Amino acid sequence: MYDDILLPTDGSKGTTETVEHAVQIARDNDATVHVLYVVDSRRYRAAESDTKAEIVKSLEVEGERAIEDLEVDLEDAGVAVESELRDGIPHREIVDYVERAGIDLVTMGTHGRTGRDRVQNLGSVTDRVLEDVGAPVLVVDIGD
Repeated sequence: MYDDILLPTDGSKGTTETVEHAVQIARDNDATVHVLYVVDSRRYRAAESDTKAEIVKSLEVEGERAIEDLEVDLEDAGVAVESELRDGIPHREIVDYVERAGIDLVTMGTHGRTGRDRVQNLGSVTDRVLEDVGAPVLVVDIGD
């Protein structure tokens, strides 16, 4: 039923619960898990030109570490893995990846933020993906 599962990550600790779901589904379907980290361009776009490159590099290193950690976890679980680091606006890059890679299922977490906290965090990436993606999405409550 599922051949390709997308596991977007922001490197947070809450990803563990989402990984468990992705691993189980991948094992049941002999599927590949695609790990995606998006360097959020909104985090450096307004930076001064003399610091922008340093900020981008720091975010890229953070993303590479997040990807490597998940690759190890997934490979240890016996699951085939593909990974990619992208630059852009997270929900847009996730939706684009789903379409380009032919993803059958997206597994992602949500912090369950509401009210002011949700507004401060620019809304939920998960909510935006749910609105725009053409594949099923398994949303895991990872809390805070």
